[in-house]
Amino acid sequence: MWCDVRVTFFDAVAGQPEGHRAGRAGWLRAAVLGANDGLVSTSSLMVGVAASGASTGAILTAGIAGLAAGAMAMAAGEYVSVSSQSDVERADREMEINHLAADPPGELEELTQIYQARGLPRELAEQVQLGLPMSVTGAQSRRVLAVMEAARESAADDGRPVAPR
Repeated sequence: MWCDVRVTFFDAVAGQPEGHRAGRAGWLRAAVLGANDGLVSTSSLMVGVAASGASTGAILTAGIAGLAAGAMAMAAGEYVSVSSQSDVERADREMEINHLAADPPGELEELTQIYQARGLPRELAEQVQLGLPMSVTGAQSRRVLAVMEAARESAADDGRPVAPR
């Protein structure tokens, strides 16, 4: 039995209707690791103070101080991490904006090849990249970077070699 499967422009750019939760794994992992780190470090601190023969009040004071210090350290670490990621993403967007301004046809060809690598036929890949809004203000660069990142993640998940950044 032959089946004619056609992928339209809208099929290619539409989001999946299923409610996959894989995108939430990052914050869940961070929350679990952070909670585990806080519990282990605070309980270790309290055990150490208790082993010294300190009073119950001193043990509780050390535990509360450890919780406060751990929370501040985690908040500062998260801030630095998010700031660093934002800086890298901003630099990537600026680079793509400059590439688009310098060589629009080359950037369109790059995006077509990215969509082809994701499994779209060339004709449809050209329709997709031409059909989406494009500007030197950043929409095109964000689209290129998002598609490239998704392709890298997909390749890594499938065990295929991952292209360098």
